[in-house]
Amino acid sequence: MADDTPLRADAQLNKERILAAAEEVFTERGAGVSLDEVARRAGVGIGTLYRRFPTREDLLAATYSARFLAFAEASRARDADLDPLEALRAYLEGLVTYVNLYRGFAASLGTVLRIGTAGCLATSEEGARLLHRGQAAGVIRPDIGFDDLVCVATAISLATEKEGKAEARIAHLVGVFLSGIIRR
Repeated sequence: MADDTPLRADAQLNKERILAAAEEVFTERGAGVSLDEVARRAGVGIGTLYRRFPTREDLLAATYSARFLAFAEASRARDADLDPLEALRAYLEGLVTYVNLYRGFAASLGTVLRIGTAGCLATSEEGARLLHRGQAAGVIRPDIGFDDLVCVATAISLATEKEGKAEARIAHLVGVFLSGIIRR
């Protein structure tokens, strides 16, 4: 769960340095990079990194939080313009695209979304809302849960993360999944 306890000025600076370094290193080399490398790039000891971010997933969630917040807000903003199935399609395609920004992030997606940062919560709540909207409209099978969406987003991310310009492949795979969950 996210810790909102105010930090001392030096601790806050270290946290900001760690997050900036993580963003750089994850973007350059992927989410599986050594956390020692992140600490080195931030100019802090590995113990300092682990005190603030006890697991790789905690660090990924913190690094991605603002991105996930923006993603959830954009999804809500376009919601009125799309029918329930198209809104869910746009959400899944967008989630996979966001996840693929860091090579290797897909394998941690389910864990990261449970961390409790504002962005992780917003992204999870938005996905669940869109799923329930589709179910209430009778277009999505009632036995589908948000965890199913996360599994599918993870699988599609793993299948497409090494492809450059994978938009068409992502759209195709999301379409295959949606064909299987449409209520008939």
